[in-house]
Amino acid sequence: MENQQKQTRSEVMKLCWYMRGGMTLDEGFASSYEDRLLLADIVKENLEITKKSGMPFF
Repeated sequence: MENQQKQTRSEVMKLCWYMRGGMTLDEGFASSYEDRLLLADIVKENLEITKKSGMPFF
């Protein structure tokens, strides 16, 4: 149980970091598991597009 909570906190914090202020921690924790999965897929897709295009990510 504790490991699952830590994993969820880490996931939400990473999404908030990738969103660069587009989602607060409160919003991240209030989002559903399914919404977090969708957001993570969008982040992954955008990272892959950025890598392929050669554009800087940071």
